[in-house]
Amino acid sequence: EDDSVMGRQIGGRKTQVKNKSAAERQITAEQMLRESMERGGIDDTFRPPKRVITDHQELGELRMQKRKEYEDTIRRSRTNMGVWAQYALWEASQKEFERARSIFERAIDVDYRNQSIWLKYAEMEMKNRFVNHARNVW
Repeated sequence: EDDSVMGRQIGGRKTQVKNKSAAERQITAEQMLRESMERGGIDDTFRPPKRVITDHQELGELRMQKRKEYEDTIRRSRTNMGVWAQYALWEASQKEFERARSIFERAIDVDYRNQSIWLKYAEMEMKNRFVNHARNVW
């Protein structure tokens, strides 16, 4: 066989693959990841650095980015009510109650029989003391 195809240049020297036959036991990427997790390959204590917001423009950009991420996730998995609830509750945490209501209503349009989304919707309204809105949800 052509050595230029099987050999690679690494650090000024050419490497050669000695055994070019397939391994007797093959391993999948999923198995490699599982073994890595079992051996503690991923550090659970890692946290991304805290982001410091300095002005209203930066806050607006961050909110738009977060909304886009949520909307993309919803587009990929429309029936996942957990994502809908997280998105709506995040909007409520930003004091964007009209947006939160809109998201809850969209989620209900997708699956009106899902009890947890109704409960979270009503709890959000009650927690923020919108009694009349909470009554409308019930």
